Amino acid sequence: MESIRFRNDDMAWEIAALILTPPGFDPGKRYPTIVSVHPFGSCKEQTSSAVYGRRLADQGFVVIAYDASYQGESGGEPRWVEDPTQRVEDVSHVIDYAVTLPYVDADRIGAIGICGGGGYILNATLTEKRIKAVVGITPVDIGRLFREGFSDYDPIGALEAMAEQRTKEARGGELQVNELLPASPEAATEAGMTERDVSEATDYYKTPRGQEPGGATRMLFSHAQNTLGWTAFGFIEMLMTQPMMVVVGQKVGAFGAYRDGMEAYGRATASRDRQLVSLEGWSHYDLYDKDEPVGLAMDRMVPFLQKHVAG
Repeated sequence: MESIRFRNDDMAWEIAALILTPPGFDPGKRYPTIVSVHPFGSCKEQTSSAVYGRRLADQGFVVIAYDASYQGESGGEPRWVEDPTQRVEDVSHVIDYAVTLPYVDADRIGAIGICGGGGYILNATLTEKRIKAVVGITPVDIGRLFREGFSDYDPIGALEAMAEQRTKEARGGELQVNELLPASPEAATEAGMTERDVSEATDYYKTPRGQEPGGATRMLFSHAQNTLGWTAFGFIEMLMTQPMMVVVGQKVGAFGAYRDGMEAYGRATASRDRQLVSLEGWSHYDLYDKDEPVGLAMDRMVPFLQKHVAG
């Protein structure tokens, strides 16, 4: 695994990434390559590289897992901005870099994303036709989530509060950085935050199970307006022509990955090979790193990506 930073001609800051290579890697050869997109509030060292990236590299793919702009070790100011438009644009910047590497086969590029990254990568694939096949793993439409649960079902009230806060910050006031999760599983229990996705997210992000310095689970509140006006699946019926796989767990949580994954799969009728992997007995965060559900997902993902990307 190699840690790199790059900047394309039209970028204002660097993107930090990890490049994972197959066993027996030969830089003189050309490999099918997977772009791996991390979840909302996450970073490249977590599930996008350590779980799915490593397993795909072991199956013969080069994998590029990177930090989103404004997050992790990537550049961009102010920090902890969650901007769906930028998140989707990051995908194309990563591919721009990938195609300059002599060992990347530019005609064999696929992509995966987990959670919010799953929504972003499905959206990016609509217009980024260098992606030959895509997998959304427990994908979440961040725009839908912000308009609903993350704004207490009051998106207009949230937008008005963001506008007021942004004006304060423009006049020199302190930035409002929201922590998205309780500090620990114990704190979640004490606060009565026992809903499945909240509890399991806290167990992943706030314990040694998945905790990483770059996975800050923070968001700059004043710069989230675009998120409420964004949708992951607009025009998916028309523009999702590439092979697409959606992986979901059937144990439903408040963040809505099962609902969003089923919507994406159901609407993507123009896809040349549309596949659904619906795993009974497993949840959104089980699919981040639990061996059995990840193994079940990989059993379907690997042949799919070998056929459409490596083949």
